[in-house]
Amino acid sequence: MTSSTPSPTIPAASTATTAAAGGVAGSPGRLAEDTAQGRTTIAASVVQKIAGIAAREISGVHSMGGGVSRAFGAIRERIPGGGAGASNIAGVQVEVGEKQAAVDLDIVVEYGASIVDLARAVRRNVITAVERMTGLEVIEVNIAVNDIHLPDDDDDVDAPAVPATPAPSRVE
Repeated sequence: MTSSTPSPTIPAASTATTAAAGGVAGSPGRLAEDTAQGRTTIAASVVQKIAGIAAREISGVHSMGGGVSRAFGAIRERIPGGGAGASNIAGVQVEVGEKQAAVDLDIVVEYGASIVDLARAVRRNVITAVERMTGLEVIEVNIAVNDIHLPDDDDDVDAPAVPATPAPSRVE
């Protein structure tokens, strides 16, 4: 006498499109798992948050987003109720398909960090976190390094004065 065990259901997801301004547009994408006990859905904004948190966990990532999105994010955080929601994940865009996800990140790197090693670590951490938490296969993580943060950028009081005449250009 033998009994058969049903194989686990493979999750599927509906499509969500990438927003140009740094979020997720359209109807929320979802990872839908139908079982006899019920259905599980995960919004694309959740994938976006997971990717953003995973990227920030890596030492050497100073902040996320380009200059404009960081400026708007700083303003938005000061407005009551403005600090919540998926649109506040600056520098993270996701596209969720049937079984796969793609992630685009805009990051600012700390000065002195190896950008190649940092990008590799960020990519690995984002893929691991998204795949582990959602079950989606991450097919790509594109990383754009928009700036380098210098340790003295914000509080350099004793910096030497900028010369009145610019130095001659070394390149033509």
